[in-house]
Amino acid sequence: MNLELTWRLLRGGGRKGMLGTWLTLAAVAVATALLLFAVAANSAFQARAERGAWRNPVPAAAGAAVAVEASRFDFVRDRTITVVDLAALAGRNPAPPPGMPRFPAPGEVWLSPALAELAEELPAEELSGRYPNLKGVLGDEALVHPDELVAVVGQRPDAPAMTAERSDDWIIAKPPVKVADLAGLPSEDAEAYQALSLVASVLMVVPLLVFGGAAARLTVARRDQRLAALRLIGATPGQVVAMTVAEAVIVALAGALAGAVVFALAVPLLAMIEMQGGPWYAADLFPGPLVLAGVLVAVPLLVGLSAVAGLRRVVVSPLGVAKRETPPAMRFVRVLALLAVLIAFPVLTRGTSVAIVAVALTLAFLCVNLVGPWVVGLIGRITAATARGPARLLAGRRLVDDPRSAWRTVSGVALTGFVAGFLGLLSPSGFATEVTGPPQLRVTAPAGQAAEVATQARERLRAAGVTATVRPVKNVVVAALGSSADAVTLDRARTALAGLVPGRTPTTERDDRRFGSEILTDVRVGTIVVLSVSFLVAIASSGITATSSILDRRQTYGLLRLAGTPLEVLDRARRTETLVPLTVMGGGAILVGAFCAAPFMIGGMNVAGTLTLAGCVVAGFAGVIAAGALSRPLLRSITEDPAPRPD
Repeated sequence: MNLELTWRLLRGGGRKGMLGTWLTLAAVAVATALLLFAVAANSAFQARAERGAWRNPVPAAAGAAVAVEASRFDFVRDRTITVVDLAALAGRNPAPPPGMPRFPAPGEVWLSPALAELAEELPAEELSGRYPNLKGVLGDEALVHPDELVAVVGQRPDAPAMTAERSDDWIIAKPPVKVADLAGLPSEDAEAYQALSLVASVLMVVPLLVFGGAAARLTVARRDQRLAALRLIGATPGQVVAMTVAEAVIVALAGALAGAVVFALAVPLLAMIEMQGGPWYAADLFPGPLVLAGVLVAVPLLVGLSAVAGLRRVVVSPLGVAKRETPPAMRFVRVLALLAVLIAFPVLTRGTSVAIVAVALTLAFLCVNLVGPWVVGLIGRITAATARGPARLLAGRRLVDDPRSAWRTVSGVALTGFVAGFLGLLSPSGFATEVTGPPQLRVTAPAGQAAEVATQARERLRAAGVTATVRPVKNVVVAALGSSADAVTLDRARTALAGLVPGRTPTTERDDRRFGSEILTDVRVGTIVVLSVSFLVAIASSGITATSSILDRRQTYGLLRLAGTPLEVLDRARRTETLVPLTVMGGGAILVGAFCAAPFMIGGMNVAGTLTLAGCVVAGFAGVIAAGALSRPLLRSITEDPAPRPD
């Protein structure tokens, strides 16, 4: 009976009543799609870390070693090549690395698909001459991303590359390690990316959860009026709750399924976002079945709980709802909760784990959302008291009458301000200077052999037709190329000097800075992605809630129009009740975000951070104004037909 009555009430609202249902469905779909993206980002970074773990060896216990593993980095055409040297110990039969059918024999080379393709395109003296005796191509299981350049080189356990001393500098090389297997552990940089992904997820997920909860309260006034009328004619509290849950969960489930479909269709585009040097495997971006099922259950559950949480007034005082009485003001304890979290934030984030930082950020986020309606109510009282015209007076009274609804309209942009304040202050400024001048290849020679290695380097470069000035500087051999040297000349020089010092790769100063530059680039890309998600939520929230707010107040707008209020006054009041709290709460959220970023800040704020903040402010206001403009035709339509509706 409850389900049938719920369906009849939904249909009885007419075309504009069903519009509210479609708005809720759209809001849930957007929230679900973006929530799946935030969840998938963490699982994708974890998948990358697991696939690259075999290159980060774990030393074997005494007597358990079966192989020796070492790694280094090479470079070609301004791209990084990961070179893994492997040697099986005598009498042992180690399992092959991931993506290979067997363990490489001494002298064999296996290349990743992208590196094999590049080796075919470039002349041998520029690349393939470094890796002779190609035996096969690595499978996807061995690669972090599809375009990764990886070479696996088989060695003898007593080869100089596996016995010579190597500096334990991850930019130059990792020393040989005796291992019991090639399982390995995620590298430090992979763990750092996972930590950053967790923080980014918090910055995306919390606004999405707030948006998802707000979706349950779209057209809440119309629903409250309808349910209050049912209570007054004899419906029990249990029936009211059951009808509300049924309506919210059915619509939310449809929206969640639609959002999952949208996310699946968007995965090929998302896979093109380059991080850690390349794009993604599409399979990494699809969450597992349990995660997907959890999201599809959690989203409707959240919407249902949020809808039930708003029923207290209907259940306890249906007559007050029917008479449209103003609810009691919210308590100042909301502000105290925010202040408590901000005071404790520097202590909670000092030298603690990423998980604690994520929890602290979540608390700060939620407290901004908690204090938002209280501040909106205060703004409404000030606006009404200082009004000098009808539009401002109407806006102030509306903010006082329903601050929660007004907050829902601006909460998306305000919470985006928190994200912008946090990320804007942490925007990396990059390294101090750019490397200029002719390239210089440098390689560290064994102790006391710098002069001998320099002589060999001159002979190799001369034979390759590369003009360079070679000199030893302490234990480092420096080969300065001419001012006319380009990428082709540099790669020919790298190939000529390959193997000059076993286990060491000639590098330039630009190579040594490459990894730091890539991390900074990835941080910038991550910042853009997080802000893009935040603004998608903010714009969707503003547009949907602005339309829903008009549907909620269509009777009020209709009566005001019948009383002679010009449409322009109503529209100006609507803009005022949005822009005034947005200005106050948006600015406050930016300050709170910047305060939370201060403990992690290194140096002063840079130009990129300032531009990020300025762009977010402009985009936020533009989005809200555009959302209001798009809903103006609905306001005109509502006021042209002010007759009471059957619902």
